[in-house]
Amino acid sequence: MLEQKNRNEFLIIGIGNPWEKYQRTRHNVGAWILDCFAKENNFPDFIFSEKFNFLNSEGELKEKKIILVKPQTFMNDSGQAVKRIIANYKLKIENFFVIHDDLDISLGKIKINQNCGSAGHKGVESIIRELKTKNFIRIRIGIKPENKVLNDLNIEKFVLKKFDKKEQEIIEQVAKKVEKAIKTILEQGLPHAMNVFNKK
Repeated sequence: MLEQKNRNEFLIIGIGNPWEKYQRTRHNVGAWILDCFAKENNFPDFIFSEKFNFLNSEGELKEKKIILVKPQTFMNDSGQAVKRIIANYKLKIENFFVIHDDLDISLGKIKINQNCGSAGHKGVESIIRELKTKNFIRIRIGIKPENKVLNDLNIEKFVLKKFDKKEQEIIEQVAKKVEKAIKTILEQGLPHAMNVFNKK
């Protein structure tokens, strides 16, 4: 059983690829959303940990300790970093959130899930494989285009492209929605947050 002190600690991870050229791309929207969350809630600047190969920032929100992490591994190896992070902080797996892009959800929408499969997302697949559990919270950020047909040949090219100006404006609004969703989970619990935000 985990110590009492860990029950009010939450780990929120935004996954993506680490290099500058991938910033603000569709596949890195999880990390981008996490940056927005940190800024809006006055978290300190992210600091790089050479030991664990991640950027992290710690603060308090709703009387709970919140640890924000951006792994500096490539997306498909996210699980390796996450496993070390979970072990280091000794956190309840139910208090672990992953924010990531999702091609099955329309741009501008989010969906909150727990204890479900990866649906083909390689980063999430890596996390499930390394942790040997699906029982963590996922905040899925829609990046599916309205009028574009994607296939196996152009999906990779699509997700590694940067958002255009109009799409960036949409993602900025999504970031506010995610912030509200996280605070709802912390205050009123996951089932209520899923009921509210999965209908929008």
